Amino acid sequence: MKTAMRSHLCGALRTEHIGETVTVCGWVAHRRQHGQSLMFVDLRDHSGQVQCVVDGSVDARSEYVLRITGTVVARPEGTVNPSLATGEIELRDCSVQVLSTATPPPFPIDDRADAVDESTRLTYRYLDLRRERMQRNLRTRSAVLATLRSALVPRNFVEVETPLLMPSTPEGAREFVVPSRQAPGRFYALPQSPQLFKQLLMVGGTDRYFQFARCLRDEDLRADRQYEFTQLDVEMSFVDQDDVLEVISEAVLAATEAVTGVAQPPIERITWHEAMDRFGVDKPDLRFGMELVELTGIFTGSGFQAFAGAPTVKGICVPGGSATHNRKALDALTDRAKKLGAKGLVWMRVGVDGALESPVAKFLSTSELTGIVKATGGEAGDLLLLVADEWATACEVLGQLRNDLGRPAAGEGGFRYVWIVDFPLFVGIDAESGRPKPGHHPFTRPHPDDVDRLETEPLAVRSRAYDLVLNGWELGSGSIRIHEPELQQRIFAALGISAQEADRRFGFFLTPFSYGAPPHGGFAFGIDRLVAILAGEDNIREVIAFPKTQSGLDPMTGAPTEIEPRQLRELGIRVLPQV
Repeated sequence: MKTAMRSHLCGALRTEHIGETVTVCGWVAHRRQHGQSLMFVDLRDHSGQVQCVVDGSVDARSEYVLRITGTVVARPEGTVNPSLATGEIELRDCSVQVLSTATPPPFPIDDRADAVDESTRLTYRYLDLRRERMQRNLRTRSAVLATLRSALVPRNFVEVETPLLMPSTPEGAREFVVPSRQAPGRFYALPQSPQLFKQLLMVGGTDRYFQFARCLRDEDLRADRQYEFTQLDVEMSFVDQDDVLEVISEAVLAATEAVTGVAQPPIERITWHEAMDRFGVDKPDLRFGMELVELTGIFTGSGFQAFAGAPTVKGICVPGGSATHNRKALDALTDRAKKLGAKGLVWMRVGVDGALESPVAKFLSTSELTGIVKATGGEAGDLLLLVADEWATACEVLGQLRNDLGRPAAGEGGFRYVWIVDFPLFVGIDAESGRPKPGHHPFTRPHPDDVDRLETEPLAVRSRAYDLVLNGWELGSGSIRIHEPELQQRIFAALGISAQEADRRFGFFLTPFSYGAPPHGGFAFGIDRLVAILAGEDNIREVIAFPKTQSGLDPMTGAPTEIEPRQLRELGIRVLPQV
């Protein structure tokens, strides 16, 4: 990366440059004084660092910014550093220009800063960003964005920016609102997503749209959530579900290959019901086994009523779990299962020749015990965990225990994508209204095979909604949309939304559909989550340049801050005293 001030990046120099006179610029990572006349300076930029042998009289302290010109030579025998990409060479006969001095940093600008309190790192984020880990994460993010854009543009997608100031839609998550100075008492909302606008772009004939959309939600923060986040937003006209999944699959697999250098296999698809039945969650982590096993049939006519009378009995096998779970740990697992909603948890240790040790073993027949071992594939030393309950409860409890006991760390086990399709359109009945509760926004298209059940069996209706999951993280979701007013009215009726209420809440969105809307569908997924997984990070804050803390504060800028009384008067706002 030659510029007017440098000929090479620090980390780019190799043995093939020996004999060349080069100029590098960067920060002093380390310095080692050797007597009065000689000093070794490790100069660092985003590409790495290089050792420079300079005059001992040079004032080159930690994090000073230097410009060094010298000759590339091979390191003397015995001084090669194999842990550095530049470890076979060094710069000698150096001239040094101090471009900027520096106050001693509050923490080391290297991997030791990982142990520093996060609040301190975020207060001095501009220093934290100098570290190799953070530079690598930012460049991983950049590579992902560039690859996604390159995958979409050749497919005739048009990049369109949608408004940041929009009307409030309080049906969703809590919004950030912006007061209008010119219309006192009225407010804009910052977008939780561009959902409405991207569908209107389809009505407007754009055909294929995408953008890297900035979205904001006033939700409690956690490791995988920030107030503001970036998502790849996509919408397509005249498509079905397979078209959308094909485009998104191609883009994310290309992005993964760009980061890892390894071609990825096709993304498999499973239905929502299969995901729950096999993994107990609708965002399964496929990097490890321990799948849920159906055991109900084994206990038909059993004398053990806890199993015989249960609608569903399911289990998981924890490989080697007997040795790692003493009685105290097993009691803790039982308490955990109860907190998750189960009536209880049955544990069984697999012994030699498939013998089962368990408090309930004496109540089970030989054929039942043998059937359990055969169905779960248990071997000596394994731990079996069983739940007898309603199907949904048994699945959800064991699914959470499966993740607790077997899920690999973020940077382990490769990258396992999976599409989850055929989600339920409705998720239970509202106790007050007696109406079905929507599982998605009310513009999600029902499965064509289930449309006739809308009025008679609403909870049996599947949707044309789909999620993309990577290593147990939900990257994003999408759906095929409703474009016919008649079908939309049936959905509203099922939800108990009258024509008048629909017009009040969604009129500005529904009116354009009366002018002819194409069949369309789309998808959106979080860039932050995708990059975090590809970078091997557990927390999305590590792949965002300037994130907020988990309490929503920015220690570096002090935001949120109070504003001047003049600004409040202009907006017609009065701050009430806190109670």
